[in-house]
Amino acid sequence: MRERLSNLGGLAVLASDPLSSVAYATEELLLVLVLAGMGAIGWSVPLSLAIVGLLAILTISYRQTIRAYPQGGGAYNVARENLGVEAGLIAASGLLIDYVLTAAVSVAAAVAALTSAFPALAPDRVAIAVSVLAFLMVINLRGVKTTGRIFTVPTLMFVAIMLALILTGIVRFVLLDQPVPAGVPRPPLDDAVAAVTLFLLLRAFAAGCAALTGVEAIANSVRVFRPPETRNAARTMLWMAIMMGTLFVGITYLGHQLDIVPAADETVVSQIARVVFLNTPLYYGVQIATLLILLFAANTAYSGFPRVASVLGQDGFLPHQLSDTGRRLVFSNGIIGLTVLSSVLVVVVQARVHDLIPLYAVGVFLSFTLSQAGMVRHWHRLKGSNWLRSAFVNGVGASVTATALMIIAITKFTHGAWLIMLLVPATLFVFNRIHRHYAMVAEQLSLEGYAPPVAPMKHTVVIPVSGVHRATLEAVAYAKALSSDVRAVYVASDDAEAEELRLKWQRHLPDVPLEIIQSPYRLVVAPFLKHLDQIRSDENQLVTVVIPEFVPFHWWQMFLHNQSAWMFRIALLFRRRVAFASVHHHLTR
Repeated sequence: MRERLSNLGGLAVLASDPLSSVAYATEELLLVLVLAGMGAIGWSVPLSLAIVGLLAILTISYRQTIRAYPQGGGAYNVARENLGVEAGLIAASGLLIDYVLTAAVSVAAAVAALTSAFPALAPDRVAIAVSVLAFLMVINLRGVKTTGRIFTVPTLMFVAIMLALILTGIVRFVLLDQPVPAGVPRPPLDDAVAAVTLFLLLRAFAAGCAALTGVEAIANSVRVFRPPETRNAARTMLWMAIMMGTLFVGITYLGHQLDIVPAADETVVSQIARVVFLNTPLYYGVQIATLLILLFAANTAYSGFPRVASVLGQDGFLPHQLSDTGRRLVFSNGIIGLTVLSSVLVVVVQARVHDLIPLYAVGVFLSFTLSQAGMVRHWHRLKGSNWLRSAFVNGVGASVTATALMIIAITKFTHGAWLIMLLVPATLFVFNRIHRHYAMVAEQLSLEGYAPPVAPMKHTVVIPVSGVHRATLEAVAYAKALSSDVRAVYVASDDAEAEELRLKWQRHLPDVPLEIIQSPYRLVVAPFLKHLDQIRSDENQLVTVVIPEFVPFHWWQMFLHNQSAWMFRIALLFRRRVAFASVHHHLTR
């Protein structure tokens, strides 16, 4: 019970992802509004309030999910149980895509915070981001436990210093109306260059919805809390929403008051902190706290992605290897897969956050919508006390998130959302093909209806040889232990060499028949396989291929010799009624 998380520990561990979105959500919102000039920046505060309203609806809805699914109400489980397997798989595809983007976006934003404080590092941002992902992979492969104590200090430091930034800025530049300090660049207040249309506002709203990523994390992890789990998880989710909404609106409001606009080489949060705190240690404190919270947010993907992938692996919709745990009891394959996918994304977009954000929210809101719709079906099935009220709350959540999903898909379609809209059905197709394969394997391996062969199996051992040496003699001895029917095969491309080998064979192994196959085009494997097919033409014929192979003393010496044994193994793998074995002769120096 001591390993369970307190409310504060749960907040620190599970809220790092949504809280970290404060570092880039305002900037993404402003990036759209500035397309209409500085006159459109005033819409940033109303839009942030609308996003916080959506956050409130999600919080109320997910608090019900917490009470209904105390074992953890992940979107995959909720949608599959209540809406069917296909709906669950769609939610799972959205979750997996979301986790990959969480790791990529969080690390890219962390690097942006670092390069804003230290511009000299900007040219190396891609290398730094990939190195950070590799570091996260290594520590997660080593099975480092995620505890509340590790996360608590950085999370509380981030919340405290961001609140200090907001309050100090409002007091200085709003209440006291102080001028912007000399030496701090202030963007020009240009007139509007385009009309503020409804489509522009919807697009800005969709960009700002990146702030809502990760809000379902607490509902997915109810069992990590101390008893009573559901009450503690529900309270923690409420506190997470209050903190996140306060910071998001506060940063957006302060940015509006200071006329901050996105810059290519510095984040909006960094610009605000530089104006409020100048280049004092407090400014660097903001950047360090932002960097740490973003790294912890990226690390949450290393917990979520392997867990969802392992569940899908157990259910037969992803390779079973994703369900295997390494010697440190972590899902090693999922961790490595997440790192590879995230690193590819970071390299492709050159670690630019605003190029990743259009891909981000589609998968998130898809899983939101399916989870909430599944909860409506859940209440309808149970029909307990007050089920209509509960169904109404989740129904509102499903309707609002579905509307937001359509807005995001439409407004971000040409900016990258089309890719996610293709990836989700493509991932669904892969899930079903993998599941069909596993079902076919189970059917063909089943003993039901199986009739063993009536006639006894005939066993022939075939040895492909390249010469007569110690490895060959040891292979022949092994083959004789398997069967009385042993044959050697030599593929010859030169008549003189073939005759020399035949004479040497008769001298050392006269009791084993040697068959020489002519190959004028110097092919080895193909002529051998053709000869092998003739031997195994009988259905009751079992063939074992024994491959003589010598192993050098040093591993690097392997590269000094041809690897024909590997070619034989690969070719024989797909031959029916053929087994193969390697007999190794180890060199001593």
